Amino acid sequence: MNPYYPTLFSPCKIGNVTIKNRICKAPQTTGLSHMDGSVSSRLVRCYEDLARGEVGMVIVEYAYVDRDCSKSASNQLGICDDEYIVGLGWLADTLKNLDCVPCIQIEHCGRQRFLGPPMKSASPNPWPLMYQRYGRAAIPAELTLDEIDQLVEDFGKAALRAKTAGFEVVEIHGAHGYLITNFLSPFTNQRRDWYGGSRENRFRFLEQVFTRCKEYVGEDFPIIVRLSGTDYEPDGMTIEDTIYYARRLEALGCAAIDVSGGDHHQMVHQVTPMQLSRGHNVWAAKAIKQAVSIPVFATGSITQPDYAEEILSSGIADFISMGRPLLADPYWAKKAMEGRAEDISPCIRCNEGCLDRGNHLGKSINCTMNPTLGFEDALAIRPAQVKRRVAVVGGGPAGLKAADTAALRGHEVTLFEKRALGGYLHEASYPEFKADIRDALKYLVTQVNKHGVKVVEKEAGCEDLAGFDAVIVATGTTPAGLPVPGADGANVTLAVDALKEGGPRPDGEVVVIGGGLIGVETAVLFSQRPQTHVTILEMLPQIMNGCSDCDHIVYSEMIGENGVTVHTGCRVTAIGPEGVTFEEKGRVQTVAADHVFLATGMKPQRALFEALQAAGVRVFNVGDSLAPGKIYDAIHTGYKAGLKV
Repeated sequence: MNPYYPTLFSPCKIGNVTIKNRICKAPQTTGLSHMDGSVSSRLVRCYEDLARGEVGMVIVEYAYVDRDCSKSASNQLGICDDEYIVGLGWLADTLKNLDCVPCIQIEHCGRQRFLGPPMKSASPNPWPLMYQRYGRAAIPAELTLDEIDQLVEDFGKAALRAKTAGFEVVEIHGAHGYLITNFLSPFTNQRRDWYGGSRENRFRFLEQVFTRCKEYVGEDFPIIVRLSGTDYEPDGMTIEDTIYYARRLEALGCAAIDVSGGDHHQMVHQVTPMQLSRGHNVWAAKAIKQAVSIPVFATGSITQPDYAEEILSSGIADFISMGRPLLADPYWAKKAMEGRAEDISPCIRCNEGCLDRGNHLGKSINCTMNPTLGFEDALAIRPAQVKRRVAVVGGGPAGLKAADTAALRGHEVTLFEKRALGGYLHEASYPEFKADIRDALKYLVTQVNKHGVKVVEKEAGCEDLAGFDAVIVATGTTPAGLPVPGADGANVTLAVDALKEGGPRPDGEVVVIGGGLIGVETAVLFSQRPQTHVTILEMLPQIMNGCSDCDHIVYSEMIGENGVTVHTGCRVTAIGPEGVTFEEKGRVQTVAADHVFLATGMKPQRALFEALQAAGVRVFNVGDSLAPGKIYDAIHTGYKAGLKV
């Protein structure tokens, strides 16, 4: 019995397959396959780390089942032809060689086809994002009965290929707005034949797919199904629907139910950002667990081992299925098993690398907290051939990551920080709706302290750095300010000063000048206070430029719910006792303001870097002092500087 997390690290069975612990890697597209869908060395290498990290079962990302319209994204894994079996066998054997159970998810994308038309679905109901992108061409063709029969056969043959390749479990993807969900949900299923209307009819396609897969692989081979507890769509699939589907699947011989939620249209419920609750879809797993006797997977923002243990020990679920946390640290399970939870690189649910800078930009998957994802060998930490004395100036996320990386390579590292370690992570994590960043702050500081970095509490100048072989400058940014009359008034404060303990907390009329991420977060924070009304003034045509898609969705809802007034395309001309004066569409107006917060951007502090560079010092510039960015940019530039120094 594991002394730290006894339930999490106890064995459990799915069908006749024993899994050594209750931790499963949830399927997530990586974009690491070859363009034709065949297995690549990058894909195998990525999954290899998960197996070495003691994950009990890896559910390999969705694999498309036909060559017609089931492929959703570039470099998606394929399982639509026997020619894929050899590569899939390489992947399955790699996992089994490391005592990890290999499972693979098979799917058809339905209306959610990032590659664009042609698309096919249960009904001609388009995904709004694709309709915006492609117009009427994104309206999916309604599958004919003959096409449905063919797809049932395609799923069955795909399951057989998985078994032939050596996978020990197959998961059918019936969640997240893909084709099977297009049939299951009344939101996307408007058919009038025996595949539409009642729950029984909407379930028919999944029933036929599951039955055909079992016929191909045999009764003893376990097949599991992923379902959305609800798709969170208006007039969509309810938890009562999903309980019905789960019970029907159990009667058909399903080995387990993997419970998630949402679809791509409701992405914030599928890939929950930090502003929403952790364990966002665990409630659905609990409801389904009470209705069936087969194992149930809980998933969705289960980022910490303590929480995972609590879910399992309380009987809410039998397995924990994790996606993003195992991207942030593929050795999550091993560290938890060894009682080293403080060493787990935490998922902060920013969705920056795994969504916005991954497939949304046509790139392979990556991660804010894990710069090596997809580059496990190329960016691995290796001992330095020559040990050097290295100075890091600035203890924000870039400086902390650079210092830790350099120390792990064997360098003697001194970190200069005049303020508390963490830099603007303190402000970034102050609102409760951004509390996940506190995990990153704690982790980065813990690692620096563990790995022998010497911390000097002062602002370093050139004279302090004379004896070092190399310097990494991570001096961050300073607020840009606003060059208008009254900007230095007593009722004016920098927005970053509001995002911390002890900052100003005015009531009444609050005006935030600047509608970027800092401005919007400041506005949301104050709009939650009673007797406070907030107005945002933004120069650009829209607010939240550069924000992630999920942030945009969540903050837009918060702004609406809390009654924040937004003016865009406006130019502030003065701040006075009566309020803030601005021009909007040629009209000058003044909005009342008891207090004004400036969120007009940040500018890099490069003076030290430029001075050292001019003096011929071996110097690297990282983080916001290189270019203002996000935590992702800070971590990645800091890590790479630590490798180079």
